[in-house]
Amino acid sequence: MIHTASEDWQTRWSEKIATADEAVRLIPPGQRILIGSGAGEPGHLVEALVSHGDHLRGNEIVHLMTLGKAPYVKPGLEHRFRHTAFFIGANVRSAVQEGRADFMPVFLSEIPVLIASGRVGIDVALIQVSPPDRHGFVSLGVSVDIVRAAVDTAAVVLAEVNPQMPRTLGDSFLHVDRIARLVPVDEPLPELGEGPIDAVSREIGKNVATLIPDGATLQLGIGKIPDATLASLGGRSDLGIHTEMLSDGVMRLVQAGVINNRRKTFLPGKLVTSFIMGSRELYEWVHDNPLIEMRGSLFTNDPFQIARNENMVAINSALAVDLTGQVAADTVRGQFFSGIGGQVDFIRGAARSKGGRPIIALPSTAKGGTVSRIQSTFEEGTGVVTSRGDIHYVVTEYGVADLWGKNIAQRAQALISIAHPDFRSTLLDEAKERCYVFPG
Repeated sequence: MIHTASEDWQTRWSEKIATADEAVRLIPPGQRILIGSGAGEPGHLVEALVSHGDHLRGNEIVHLMTLGKAPYVKPGLEHRFRHTAFFIGANVRSAVQEGRADFMPVFLSEIPVLIASGRVGIDVALIQVSPPDRHGFVSLGVSVDIVRAAVDTAAVVLAEVNPQMPRTLGDSFLHVDRIARLVPVDEPLPELGEGPIDAVSREIGKNVATLIPDGATLQLGIGKIPDATLASLGGRSDLGIHTEMLSDGVMRLVQAGVINNRRKTFLPGKLVTSFIMGSRELYEWVHDNPLIEMRGSLFTNDPFQIARNENMVAINSALAVDLTGQVAADTVRGQFFSGIGGQVDFIRGAARSKGGRPIIALPSTAKGGTVSRIQSTFEEGTGVVTSRGDIHYVVTEYGVADLWGKNIAQRAQALISIAHPDFRSTLLDEAKERCYVFPG
């Protein structure tokens, strides 16, 4: 039998066992701390930061969207923590809008570059991992995304070890020697529930589905419209997945045989994703599943990698679209609401794919039908996430507007045709006033 020095990892493992309170004592003041994303958030370590972090001053906390309570943004902790959101979730939205936390507008594909280069270097990474295999490697489980870059470069890695964290495959492994303290926990991961699909989302999903041919590779995000789109694809065949986020809807189509990744031109046979959020059933399904290829955001969101998938269909949502094709996706009424995320990464990747189709999908109205999401111009303070030059297809419950290669008059007319009927006359009048279309 061959023995290696790495077999001594069990001894080193036992020496690193600590409580969450003990682990956070290793964090010095003035550090930038990354918290694991989504369902991979290490809740006990996060809570210990607040309850046992009296020694901390001037620390910055960064992360993508997380499913925890974000106690570090509570009023009164500003002297201890300054939070910068790479993507604004519901748990930190008020703090950002009230100025107690900040927001960094950045493409998701570029966050790992900022981390690895040291421009936004990570000093401490707080993560949650699976138990180790016989070689001493834990899995990052449901959250690889920007966590991969953080654990590869951070001076201190603190990890909760949870037997209920799935062991995912791909670029998801970390040796225990990289971890300074290990906090044993045993509890279910937070779940992201699926709400019922409303009639508007169902129609949007059907319209998006008309743009998806057999053999396409898909990217979808979070929410009712992606769920409705997936629910409309039961009659398709040989679909593939290259996405930043994996949901229950994808799992169901794999189980139904609709998604098999056979016709993918890049990593065929593999379902490529960077993070997973959904039900407990989904977490159990991805455990040790060779179909799943977890990669960091540097890979999954790189437009050049995305474009290697022929017939790449990227489906992203928006808050509003103006009549020239500009897309607002991170601000509401002049306040930061979410973030850039991976929208531009995938829109540009799909545009460069042979046969690719970049899609922006949104309901035609907001606020109970009183506000049109198709607008002649954005209100003051609204930010443009995706430029008019990047837009190909815009979809609402009223149809599909194909804007690629169209002039302003053609774009305005196409977008008005998929706006809610109650607003089309006003939009046309406003388009004439702006000389987007000729009077008459």
